[in-house]
Amino acid sequence: MVRRGKSRRGRARRLGIAIGRAGRNAAPSAVARRPRRERGIALLATMLATALMTILVVDFTASSSLAYRAAANQANELRALYLARSGVAVGLALLERDSIGDAMQQQPYDALTDIWAQPTPPVPIGGGYAAVSIVDEARKLDINQLYNPRTGAVDGNYLQIIARLFETIGVSTNLIPIIVDWLDPDSVTSPGGAESDYYLRLIPPYEARNGPMPTIGDLRALAGVNDATFMLLTNYLTATPELRINANTAPPEVLAALAPELSNNPSLVQQIVAARQMQPFLVVTDIANLPGIGQFAQDLTPMLTTRSSYFTITGEGDYAGARRRVYATVRRNSNGSAMLISWHAD
Repeated sequence: MVRRGKSRRGRARRLGIAIGRAGRNAAPSAVARRPRRERGIALLATMLATALMTILVVDFTASSSLAYRAAANQANELRALYLARSGVAVGLALLERDSIGDAMQQQPYDALTDIWAQPTPPVPIGGGYAAVSIVDEARKLDINQLYNPRTGAVDGNYLQIIARLFETIGVSTNLIPIIVDWLDPDSVTSPGGAESDYYLRLIPPYEARNGPMPTIGDLRALAGVNDATFMLLTNYLTATPELRINANTAPPEVLAALAPELSNNPSLVQQIVAARQMQPFLVVTDIANLPGIGQFAQDLTPMLTTRSSYFTITGEGDYAGARRRVYATVRRNSNGSAMLISWHAD
């Protein structure tokens, strides 16, 4: 019995020693593994922080670069705008100079040979360029004459002139009732026309003018008029109150629209253009003396003139790739001064 107990205690003692040794042998490996894991987490955190800082620096650099470019572009556009305005000032000076020359003439006239009508090359100014071009509005048909507010009805003769012009330049005559509805004061839709009930359904909505167009820009708001049609019509139509057409500056298409005899006989229009190139018409009776025109000159000459009162000056500025344009329509007075009618910049 004693030996058995002693043997049991001996085995327990030996087992404890073995467990202790195993613990001492296992503890260093567990302690050693813990620092390696912590070092891996620290390395990963450092890499993430570095990547985040890199992203922030790149984003800041890109934002700063874009802001600098935007500021530089705005500054260039502002410089281009002032260059364009300088072009308008030059145009006013040219018109005034032409008025001084007209005052010295016994029979003044406006023609494509005048100084204001000559093409002007861009002028270098302050690192940029300024240019100017001038057209007289008397070369175009006044669209507001289509509706006569005194009679409260469409002018039949002018309607035919507009129709002939549209046919010549390739614009659908279906646009005419739409123009009439825009000009007349009522809200009754003409056959094929459009009134406010149509325009109010558009996005954004707006109402018909129901009155004279203050500027030719109203044309763009009309139903069926896209950018291409608008740009084409602005070469032949105006909203300035020029009651007669300048025979020295009018395009052949406008001249042909004035009378069915001219529309049906293009050679007569070419004859008028050739004659004014040789010598501008001093008075409208000079046109009546041309061969083939005398027979209908009585109806034609009241619609013609050799003078222009309204002009559109286009000033263009270019600076470091930024380009701006200013359109100024002015009325030239008899003393050479000019009164601003409309101003538009783009």
